[in-house]
Amino acid sequence: MSNNINDQEVWIVGAGPMAVDHAKVLLHLGIKPQVIGRGEQSAQYFEKETKLSVIRGGIDTFLLDTKPQNNTFIIIAVGTEALMPMLLKFKNLSFNRILIEKPAAISINELLAHKQDLEYIQDKVFVAYNRRFYPSVQKAIELIKEDGGLQSMHFEFTEWSHKIAPLQKAPGVKENWFFANSTHVVDLAFFIAGQPKDWRAFSKKGTLDWHDKSFFSGAGITDKGVVFSYHSNWESAGRWGVELMTEKRKILLKPLEEVQIIKRGTISTSQINDDSINTHGLKPGLLEQGKAFIDTAIEDRRLISLNLHLKIVNTVYNPITA
Repeated sequence: MSNNINDQEVWIVGAGPMAVDHAKVLLHLGIKPQVIGRGEQSAQYFEKETKLSVIRGGIDTFLLDTKPQNNTFIIIAVGTEALMPMLLKFKNLSFNRILIEKPAAISINELLAHKQDLEYIQDKVFVAYNRRFYPSVQKAIELIKEDGGLQSMHFEFTEWSHKIAPLQKAPGVKENWFFANSTHVVDLAFFIAGQPKDWRAFSKKGTLDWHDKSFFSGAGITDKGVVFSYHSNWESAGRWGVELMTEKRKILLKPLEEVQIIKRGTISTSQINDDSINTHGLKPGLLEQGKAFIDTAIEDRRLISLNLHLKIVNTVYNPITA
């Protein structure tokens, strides 16, 4: 990591649970961020959890007297419904980089509607798909290389609709749950296997009154030559998971935080533990993501730019939900 990482100026916009997680990562890296919050309740919660002070009054008030500079790193960790409005506040300002919580907007339509507004900064904005940085994912990628490459993949992004239905969320969040939540899995799967190249996607409306589609399936081949399939039924049993098939074994990320394998010619499953991995008690994936975001001297392909995210929305997420 670059020697000057501790000298970086970092802002966190937001004071909720995700902001707390980002703050803990920065403190672990020796960085004391400025934290800008709005509500008193969330500010008190943040201060209790991190021992850092929160600047009250919201970002609009803060920006009246303080502007980001070319060396300022900004982490936007607000509610899904406020992500895009918050990002737009910086579109004409100077900054080094922005890390915005996924998926950067409340809906695909909102994201695409502001593509032109964000054209000037979209290569300096990164979307926080932290599962790309999971230790389990790194281990799976190592096993794939060890086995000579990935041959095929299957993944599932089933959501527990009976748990989601009663949740109190801002208008539009549950209605766009695939984009707001399920894309964690879809992004991860195609990050590992390559982006879909020749494929078909199917979806069907179900009985849910808060989401347009309940059933999803598809199959094809990626630009890395990996054959893939996926399935998701939000009105039955299931869970998130990615299955990766090599010549020698099946690698299971189910749950995504763990690595299990089934060797070719067997049916028994064994778990792979890597004692060298230490997350330091931080939210999985966030430490490595934080390092990659702050350290501009290293290009980390796990960081997904807003520019690339916009392309994936058009080529992957839109077809899956069409």
